[in-house]
Amino acid sequence: MTPTTQLAASGVKPPPPPSAVVGMVGGGQLARMTAQAAISLGIELRILSAEANDPAVTAGAKHVLGSPHDLNALQHFAAGCDVVTYDHEHVPFQHQQVLHQTGSRLAPPPEAALFGQDKLHARRVMTASEFPVPPFGYARSAADIDRFVADHGWPLIAKTPRGGYDGRGVWTLRDMAPAQQLFATHSEGVLLEPQLDIRTEIAVLVGRSAAGETSSYPAVETVQRDGMCREILAPAPVPGDVAAQARQLALSLATRIGAVGVIAVEMFHTNGGLLVNEVALRPHNSGHYTIEGASTSRFEAHLRAVLGWPLGETTLTAPAVATVNVIGARSAVDPAGQLPAALVVPGAHIHLYRKEPRPGRKLGHVTALGDTLPETLQRARRAAALLGGSSHE
Repeated sequence: MTPTTQLAASGVKPPPPPSAVVGMVGGGQLARMTAQAAISLGIELRILSAEANDPAVTAGAKHVLGSPHDLNALQHFAAGCDVVTYDHEHVPFQHQQVLHQTGSRLAPPPEAALFGQDKLHARRVMTASEFPVPPFGYARSAADIDRFVADHGWPLIAKTPRGGYDGRGVWTLRDMAPAQQLFATHSEGVLLEPQLDIRTEIAVLVGRSAAGETSSYPAVETVQRDGMCREILAPAPVPGDVAAQARQLALSLATRIGAVGVIAVEMFHTNGGLLVNEVALRPHNSGHYTIEGASTSRFEAHLRAVLGWPLGETTLTAPAVATVNVIGARSAVDPAGQLPAALVVPGAHIHLYRKEPRPGRKLGHVTALGDTLPETLQRARRAAALLGGSSHE
């Protein structure tokens, strides 16, 4: 006897069906926060998770255990969903194509998702489409690096075209010796950039729905250390014309690549203007602040977008919003044990991901709202430090 049949037999009316079923491949903290947004909308979010202890699973999200690299698992999962989206970039492009060709509705579609999977592909398309990007090259040998150095000099930034995140897959090269060592472990080649004089790193979230509606959130500053986003400041402390240009660039790029869902466009603000660095076609760390700091959180906006529903307002809920990531310390302190102390900080909105503490791992974040960025950031930092993490040292 099914649960619904049992309810009917007992005279209890079964609950109504969900307004939609959205599948999300990946069960990390992004899926966890998306599941929280789904509850308010009456959406059923189903997770395809590789691990039974992933953050979204431990939070109670409906889930199926399966690998994002297993086409059979993906097909079985997609069959029960109205639309399938992602909390990471690790689903093989070929698998996405098969799902799309066999009738599964994917958001973003495979060609757009490739933009977030392959940095070299993204740079080449953006260049052809006349979006401003940093100077770049592709190297598979020392000779390729020699040619790039002849034009740009040392030091260089090398990146894996696929798979890098949070500082992984990014290296600063100051001479040829470490470059040659890099090829020994990365025979597929690396993306090269000169080391730029960056004034500010900026991110803009854009929503683009399956129905073609677009919206953008205010430009924010992302404070990066060791290749990892540590703090988010909203609005970005940059001139108004720079912020407006960043939003327009992000909107234009989302339309150009046919994005569906909420995407993050990361940019460098340099003395020569804005340069588009990377694109994430999924909920992204740079938007954590929107849960408390925007009229519509980007997690809710993502669900609305992939279903073709109205996207919602994107205005800030306070003059200043600051988010600080809680990063695992060397002592591997579990922030959950420090939670009561951190809750003393006025107006600190704390999110813990229930991940095993490890040095350098994102374990949670804190958001604070206020009237000025310095004071607001100070409160968010204080709560993060009390949790055992620190972003500003």
